[in-house]
Amino acid sequence: MIVNCISFAFERSSSDADMNFTPGNNNLTMTMNYRDAFVLAVGKNVTVIVLAITINYINATLVHTFNKHHIFKSNPRYILFIHLVFNDMIQLTTSISLFVFSYAFHTIYVSLCCLLILPAIFTTQNTPLNLAFMAAECYIAVCIPLRYNNICTVKRTYIVIGIIWTMSSLSVLPDVFILLATEPLEFLNSRVYCSRDSVFRSPYSLKKRDVSHILFLVVVWLTLFYSYFRILFAAKAANADAKKARNTILLHGFQVLLCMMVYVQPMLIQLFIYLFPGSLASIHFVMFIINQILPRFVSPIVYGLRDKTFRQYFKSYLCTVNRHPKTTPT
Repeated sequence: MIVNCISFAFERSSSDADMNFTPGNNNLTMTMNYRDAFVLAVGKNVTVIVLAITINYINATLVHTFNKHHIFKSNPRYILFIHLVFNDMIQLTTSISLFVFSYAFHTIYVSLCCLLILPAIFTTQNTPLNLAFMAAECYIAVCIPLRYNNICTVKRTYIVIGIIWTMSSLSVLPDVFILLATEPLEFLNSRVYCSRDSVFRSPYSLKKRDVSHILFLVVVWLTLFYSYFRILFAAKAANADAKKARNTILLHGFQVLLCMMVYVQPMLIQLFIYLFPGSLASIHFVMFIINQILPRFVSPIVYGLRDKTFRQYFKSYLCTVNRHPKTTPT
């Protein structure tokens, strides 16, 4: 059914998750619409759906591995990691849903759009905060190991997760209140192209969003830089754990850098349009892959493949193969 709808859908490869977290993307929201050829539209949707299913399958296996073994449930590092993985699963699912809806329906009711946008915004805001706390945990483990067990407890780890969601809520929920206070009831029942700027279109929301993005990124990058350089100095003692932690912080930084690209996306798109005029639809599609899907692929690599303990259990669940011995007929 979706395939039938896609052939009539307008081209908007930059779905809400592609643009709705980007400062100053009002002009992009009003970008002209294109009609994709049927084969191209199907190809784009199949590509993102296959990538999403693959990544979510790996992430679901990570969650299953975590739940099956107590050794992970009692370790703050793995608790924060699995929260990041679960957060990525929600973010990726909502992003892909919005991408497909942009082809299948083009416009949806504002109230329904809000229900889809809010989880996407929450989880996108959570990612850099979660990475910052994971970097802080690495710093404590390497630089002040004698106090690690007192500082990093399971209870405090879940409190940290609560703080992450609270900070994201304080950044996003005011937009909902501004929407209810400033927009007429008819607007909630109208149909719009589902993007953050089409729903939370108040100038106050746009300014607040820009400020919160800058504040979050400054705090996250300061945390990452401080943790990295402190661990870097500790790694000079040729401690294998310190060197591994340093590399982990670098991967966290790379993941945050990928997440940050959504904030400079308008400038990048304008640059690519200047370099490749007439390729707007392809540019939006590539930016969606880079900004929304690629960062979700980094998390399984950081722990699912690099961490020896997790990898030992993870590999046994990743590919469920029937290992029952064959029985020969008597």
